[in-house]
Amino acid sequence: MKAYRIGGIEWEGYAKRRRLAAATAETEARRQRYDETMNATEQSGPAAVLADDERLMREQLRARLAEVWPELRIVGEAKNGQEAVDQVRELRPDLAFLDIQMPGKTGLEAARDIGDACHLVFITAFDQYAVDAFEQGAVDYILKPAEHERLQLTVARLKKRLGSKPTDLTALLEKISLRIDGPAGSAGLGAAHLQWIQASMGQQLRMIPVADVLFFTADEKYTRVQTESYEALIRKPIKELISELDPKQFWQIHRATIVNAKAIAGVVRDFRGRQLVQLKNHTEKLEVSRNYSHLFKQM
Repeated sequence: MKAYRIGGIEWEGYAKRRRLAAATAETEARRQRYDETMNATEQSGPAAVLADDERLMREQLRARLAEVWPELRIVGEAKNGQEAVDQVRELRPDLAFLDIQMPGKTGLEAARDIGDACHLVFITAFDQYAVDAFEQGAVDYILKPAEHERLQLTVARLKKRLGSKPTDLTALLEKISLRIDGPAGSAGLGAAHLQWIQASMGQQLRMIPVADVLFFTADEKYTRVQTESYEALIRKPIKELISELDPKQFWQIHRATIVNAKAIAGVVRDFRGRQLVQLKNHTEKLEVSRNYSHLFKQM
């Protein structure tokens, strides 16, 4: 085809460039409309903030929530209660999942600050005494480790509540606090004791029932958790563990060792006169320091 020049412009090439530019613009417009549609779809689900001081626990709960409630968007993650409060105020989610036990501001304290800004779900490792309090109020809970069927029930309840205004939980929070801490912060009749240990084993998060643990012992920067069949490492130090365990079942026998009393087979002395705890179904012997020797005076 013969090209024409008008005003010094090669008209055929100019027309092709105009058509190409128009096609490119239309393609970009279609892409933009698609992105806007997808973004609108992604933003249509309820938003939630997830607060737990254990990163692996947050990852596990996020994954299990995605299975039972794929529309739910986790828009923020917090490591403590204050971060949770700040994120709720900034992000304005529909829901907040709060671990009860967190450093600094606890989940219950965060809930008081959050008030009725959003619906609340508590994450707890506490036993039935605390669960009873949750069952009586307009609040839901997830008992660690989060089980698929129980999580489905929680999600079903939450979906029904999302259309209504969050309930004032002041009275219920006081009741739960009394069950956990007792009056004036003392140990209550149903004082909370650790029920599960969250331990990282490679890329897997393992939930170890505390009742299965034979002993805990300090191992450099970690604490070793020993059961009859395996061992794991956690970052929580002995001095923190002893305050969270049931003192009737777990005895500190050394500054670096806590033993499950139910796992003790007996106590012997070595050639230097040291007391050594023998365990049921485990060959390792645990040294008893002089500060704790009184525990075995009658043994």
